[in-house]
Amino acid sequence: MRVAIARPMTEVSIDIYSDNLLAGLRKVRPDWEFIELAPQSFDRGSSSLSLRLQKYYERFWRYPKAVKRQVADIFHIHEPSEAHLVYWLRKLGLPTVVTCHDLINFFYPNNLQGAVQLPIISRRAWLYAIRGMKYADRIIAVSSATARDTTQILNIEPERISVIPNAVEPIFGPLPKERAESFRQQQGATPETFCLLNVGANSPRKNISTILEAAAILWQSGIPIQMWKVGADFSPEQKAFIRARGIESCIRYLGVPDKATLVQIYNAADALMAPSLFEGFGLTLLEAMACATPVITSNVSAMPEVVGDAGLLVNPRDSHQIAEAAIHLYKNPVARQELVEKGLVRVRAFTWENTAEQVAQVYEKLHFNKLLHQ
Repeated sequence: MRVAIARPMTEVSIDIYSDNLLAGLRKVRPDWEFIELAPQSFDRGSSSLSLRLQKYYERFWRYPKAVKRQVADIFHIHEPSEAHLVYWLRKLGLPTVVTCHDLINFFYPNNLQGAVQLPIISRRAWLYAIRGMKYADRIIAVSSATARDTTQILNIEPERISVIPNAVEPIFGPLPKERAESFRQQQGATPETFCLLNVGANSPRKNISTILEAAAILWQSGIPIQMWKVGADFSPEQKAFIRARGIESCIRYLGVPDKATLVQIYNAADALMAPSLFEGFGLTLLEAMACATPVITSNVSAMPEVVGDAGLLVNPRDSHQIAEAAIHLYKNPVARQELVEKGLVRVRAFTWENTAEQVAQVYEKLHFNKLLHQ
């Protein structure tokens, strides 16, 4: 079988999905041919209007024309914001699959504000692209929560949606204790310090302000914490909150580390604190569990189905409940170790080979159905 993979412009989270899924597919179907396609990338931080116009031309005209010229049995679009490609491919009767990671912008319509130079045009372009999923032959949703959103928002029949979860890269795993201790010492953490970690962006749905409120509650309760932030830095408002509550000494921004360092940070932390308001999946939850780090996360959206019984679920809007979950792990090392063991067992099912096998079966079924109706 010949499969054309249509990737979006370079984006770290989607690149992780595309790179690892392709590697898995090549392992589980070594006799298949995979063609990788991607549009030219542009500087997203540029304020140049001409560059913005070039980007739209690339995404909505040149790239679709290049994709439709390919000869393939299946076209797999790896990001819903590129689902406008379906409009072009369906005219030729070419079989299409779209992976839907989330529909965040429907829930947070201002998500694009500040991230793009032309938010109104960007939103309309996004809506046009997203609605292309309605005409795809098959949708792959990375969680049941995303599948429900896809059905409810886009009115896509559940029968056309396959739930196939993301997975964790093999690099994420337990390290020798001395590696974790070395990092903790670099941060000035003692053996008694309870180190909490948050990894990722700082958009409103990531709920960083509530996490900081929980950290302040813990500090004022006498718990010897350090709160580590990896990824996007704190906002000016959050930094002002940190100063106003007098918790500067226990809050550390660790920047954007390379993957090997990130693994060390996960191992050094005592718990991942990730009570997001919304996630299409929640890859950091898997990464933490794979590194033997217990997880505190939300009881909403896709997060419960990712952690199962291997994490503590909290109301993400209740800073006191978040703090209580951290106190429970701090005061109950046996309960903490139970979560560590449950997490290590749970992540075994989330391999890219398993994900790739399920995706390959979607391709095969779609290809067979197309042959039947020719």
